[in-house]
Amino acid sequence: MQHRHPEDHENVARPVVGIGNDYPSSFELAEHQHRRGQLLYAANGVVAVSTPEGAWVAPPERAVWIPGGTPHAVRMVGAVQTRSVLIEPAACPTLGPSCRVIAVSPLLRQLLVSAADIPVSYDEAGRDGLVMRLLIAEINQAPVIPIAVPFPRHPALAARCHAFLERPQATATIDQWADALAMNRRRFTRLFRRETGMSFAGWRQQACLSVALPKLAAGEPITTIALDLGYDGPSSFSTMFKRALGVSPSLYRR
Repeated sequence: MQHRHPEDHENVARPVVGIGNDYPSSFELAEHQHRRGQLLYAANGVVAVSTPEGAWVAPPERAVWIPGGTPHAVRMVGAVQTRSVLIEPAACPTLGPSCRVIAVSPLLRQLLVSAADIPVSYDEAGRDGLVMRLLIAEINQAPVIPIAVPFPRHPALAARCHAFLERPQATATIDQWADALAMNRRRFTRLFRRETGMSFAGWRQQACLSVALPKLAAGEPITTIALDLGYDGPSSFSTMFKRALGVSPSLYRR
């Protein structure tokens, strides 16, 4: 695997470039951006991506799409091996202009790992070019996974959302937030949906998931995580988790 950094390959004459890097536990990449879009995948460990617009977590078998020009910071949970690709916008238009989390199939995982070993100036008509084209085809059909915590632009609401991510509580209510912001319930719910594109309950659940996933990856007990998030026990937390992601939280424990 060849260690490469995104900024070194912004202008290479290939539509897709594979990069790979290894990071120690809890390493953080300060806010930066790339001209190309980046599909960020952790072959080992978990990555947490934050932008001015929201937060995204990529647990095992997931990857985060970061559009070109998007300022973003990355936090590593555990020792992380990233195997990512930098993509010219025209090469994969289905990914769109917003961050998202996609599912990584076993085939896509192997393609991402292989791409990190392909020379930057690969032969587009040869075997390496075929690998890259198959990789793009797999990305195009990968399902989007609902792990997103969009941030509002409204200053007071944004401050409360950021504070919630620091200490999430699954039992937080609309009335509590509306009262704290000196709004009536109707005005708050309209503002929240307009600013985030989600209902308050949906956003609260996503925020709890985004906090729980790194904790699970770090090996914390499910019961401890559930109680810290304000659930009355592991059963209710597991039910929410499975309803949202289709699997039990134990799958994500290290």
